[in-house]
Amino acid sequence: MNLVIVGLNHKTSPVEIREKLSFPAETIGEPLRKVTRGYGLNEGVILSTCNRVEALGVATDVEKGVWQLKRFLSEYHNIPLERLDEHLYSHSGEDAVRHLFRVAAGLDSMVMGEPQILGQVKDSYGYAVQHDTAGVIVNKLYHKAFQVAKRVRTETRIGESAVSISYAAVELAKKIFGDLSGKAVMLLGAGEMAELAAKHLLASGIRELLVANRTYERAVEFTRGLGGTCSAIMFREFQHYLKHVDIVIASTGATSFIIRPDQINEVMRERKQRPMFFIDISVPRNVDPLVNNIDNAYVYDVDDLQGVVASNLNERKAEADKAGLIIDEEIEKFYRWVKSLDVVPAIIALRRSCDAIRKAELERGIAAAGELTDKQKKVLEAMTSAIVNKIIHHPVTHLKKEANRVEGDLYVDAIIRLFDLDVNSGEAKKAGGGEE
Repeated sequence: MNLVIVGLNHKTSPVEIREKLSFPAETIGEPLRKVTRGYGLNEGVILSTCNRVEALGVATDVEKGVWQLKRFLSEYHNIPLERLDEHLYSHSGEDAVRHLFRVAAGLDSMVMGEPQILGQVKDSYGYAVQHDTAGVIVNKLYHKAFQVAKRVRTETRIGESAVSISYAAVELAKKIFGDLSGKAVMLLGAGEMAELAAKHLLASGIRELLVANRTYERAVEFTRGLGGTCSAIMFREFQHYLKHVDIVIASTGATSFIIRPDQINEVMRERKQRPMFFIDISVPRNVDPLVNNIDNAYVYDVDDLQGVVASNLNERKAEADKAGLIIDEEIEKFYRWVKSLDVVPAIIALRRSCDAIRKAELERGIAAAGELTDKQKKVLEAMTSAIVNKIIHHPVTHLKKEANRVEGDLYVDAIIRLFDLDVNSGEAKKAGGGEE
């Protein structure tokens, strides 16, 4: 079994290269069939996200497998390999298994520990199953990858700390209010960071989201994309709505303060001093820092949030070390199973070969002995079976023992050669694919 992975990601290539190599989900069947039928791979999986494109295959030869996957990516997308190759990485054998486990657990993502990648890995495996390009190796490998990701999630704190500005802003809001359900939020600006913050807020169960943007049509489009209880308001009117919201996230391109202390003093009187939380992720700042001096008004800017993010990134890196130990443990388990793919068919073939010799010699012996009773025949049957079992007992025991060691392949090869075994029969193959 030679596992190979070839791909690129946000670390090795710019977005203009990644987007040219993407594989849309609705047409993934065609490239999956091509990579397994036209490029000599036994099994194949394709993972395609905004930050990553990878092709995984099971090959008879590692070097040839890597070359074929590179050629597939180049020819399928009509990009010269010499232009593409500098952006590609490749993994094989145990290194490939480790890479897949790290990807599934979110350890190789742009935001370390993010959970979305696991769903994307599961989808890629699902497409391979659907289009019949997942076999014994891929099935076992991906189910093991899902187990690894679950262990990393439950046994480490890799995904608990905010590591993006938008997420950190929402986490700070939770610390102020305890629970965001039932809270109303206003977004000033409708850019990328605002969109990420909005998604985190909606996932936290907020009651209402108001969006104000200098271009009203953009605010309408923004709220339509989010769904839920979202409304667009005119930017020039946002001050009239401040008294109704608990959290304000500002991310506009304004060059001066658009929220000032005199405004918020009036708003707090109308709110009867109920707390308000201002998250200013704009540069230049949109919220006058003096607003923070008003009772029950809390202002955080980008520098405040950057400190939270930096601290949490260090925490995630420490948790990543724990995750690495889990991955090493699971790789060892996976390779124990991989070794059994060779050992079990050899054991089955050895038993079958010895038993065939036993039966042939028994029939000759019975024929030469003349008339024997059924009881005598049963005694001879039992005796010869016992002899065979005792003879192969030690070879079988040592094969099982050595299977998980580096020299395991040498023992399997020696048994096959010494006894001239046929390990390619349907029975032996089936037995090898089913062992844990």
